Amino acid sequence: MAVTAVVGGHWGDEGKGKVVDALAAHADMVIRYNGGNNAGHTIVGEHGVLRLHLVPSGISHPGVDCLIGPGVVVNPMSLFEEIEALERLGVSTARLRISTRSHLVFPFHVELDAKIEEARGGRAHGTTRRGIWPVYADKAARVGIRAGDLLEPAYLRERLDEIARRASAALGREVDRDELSSITEHWRERLDPMIVDTHPIVQQALRRNARIILEGHLGVMRDLDWGLYPYVTSSTCLAGGACAGAGVPAQRITRVIGVVKAYTTAVGAGPMPTELRDGVGDALREHGLEYGTSTNRPRRCGWFDGVAARFAAEVSGFTDLAVMKLDVLDGFETVKLCVAYRDGGRLLDTVPHTAVMERAEPVYEELPGWGRTSDVRAMEDLPDAARAFLERIEHITGVPVSMVGVGREREALVPIPVVGGVV
Repeated sequence: MAVTAVVGGHWGDEGKGKVVDALAAHADMVIRYNGGNNAGHTIVGEHGVLRLHLVPSGISHPGVDCLIGPGVVVNPMSLFEEIEALERLGVSTARLRISTRSHLVFPFHVELDAKIEEARGGRAHGTTRRGIWPVYADKAARVGIRAGDLLEPAYLRERLDEIARRASAALGREVDRDELSSITEHWRERLDPMIVDTHPIVQQALRRNARIILEGHLGVMRDLDWGLYPYVTSSTCLAGGACAGAGVPAQRITRVIGVVKAYTTAVGAGPMPTELRDGVGDALREHGLEYGTSTNRPRRCGWFDGVAARFAAEVSGFTDLAVMKLDVLDGFETVKLCVAYRDGGRLLDTVPHTAVMERAEPVYEELPGWGRTSDVRAMEDLPDAARAFLERIEHITGVPVSMVGVGREREALVPIPVVGGVV
C-alpha cells in the first residue's frame, strides 16, 4: 500500500470514508489532510453507523494511528462531541493525535460565516456555516491560532488581545478577550494529551515504510484553485494538497484513489450540469439516502458527470477509481453518462470557467440498466450491463476502476482486478 491518497472526484460526499475505512484494515496510519467539520464521512461497521467530521476514518481499527494534520482546521467543541459519541459506541480514540500546526475554529468564526452568508442574499454560496472560510482567511492573513498555541499559555495570552480586536471589528460588536481566554483554557485542558508535533511521527512511519492513508474531504470540484470558484471550499482537495496538509513528500505518494459515485451529487450552490430536478433526481436522493452528514441538507442529484470526473483525474493524478453506490442505479431501465458539455454551438470536453459552467448543458450517452447488485460480492457476479457501465466510466475518465460499492456495509465493497486499465 505504501502511501495512498484518497480524493473526492466530484463535489464531495462520494463515499471516501467507506474507502478509507476499508483500506485502514490493512494500514498503519490514517492522516486527515484538509478541511474541517463542514463535511462528514459515514462508516457502517461493527460499531453501527459512525458519522465522522474531524476524526480520521481509520478510527474503528485498533492499532491504526489517526492524525489530524496541519492542513485541517479544528473546531474543538465539535471534536469533543465526536469523540464522546465514538467512545459511547465503544470506539477508542486513544490513538488520535492533532498536529500542533492545525488551526482552531473559534465561535466568532462561526458567527462571521453565518453573517456573511446571509449578506450574500440570492448569491449565497451554500456554506455549512461552520466557520471554515473565516478561519482559513485568518490562516492566510497570518493571524490564526493553532493547536500548539494552547500549550503555550503566555504566548497565547499575548495573541488573544489582537484576536479579540479583529473579531470585534469584523462582527461589529465586542468580542471579549477574557471570554476567549476562558474558552482556550477549557480547550487546553481537554486537548493537551492529543496535541503533538506530527512531523516526527510521520517521518518515522515513512522511514519504516509504514502503510499510510491520506484522507481528503470534499472533492476536486470544490477545490479552492481548481473547483467552481467561488462555490468552493477554502482548502486544497487534490492529492497535491495532501503533501502540505499531512506533511508527506509528493514522491512518497504511490497511489491516488479517486472516489466517485455511480451518479453525481452536490450540496450547496453553484453549477452542476447533470442535476436532475425531476422524479429521477428524487429517486436517486431517496434510494441513495442523499442527505448531508454534517447538515442533513438534501443533496442535489444527477447522472454521472464524466467530464468532471476526467478533469478531477487529470489535475489530481488518479491511479484508480472507486465507484460507489452502484446499487442505487439498480432497476433503472436505462442509465446515463455525461460525456461532454454543450455551450451554445460548441462542445466542451473539460471543466470550463465557472461563468461558462453555469450555462453548460450536459451531453449524455444512454446505456442499458441492470437488475440487482446489492448482493454482489465478487466482480464476476456483476450483471453484464453494470460491468459495461463501469467500463464506459473507465474509458471516459482514462482511469481503471479498482473497487465498486454496492451497499452501506463495510463488506459491500467489490474489488475489481485492474489489468491493463480494463474491468
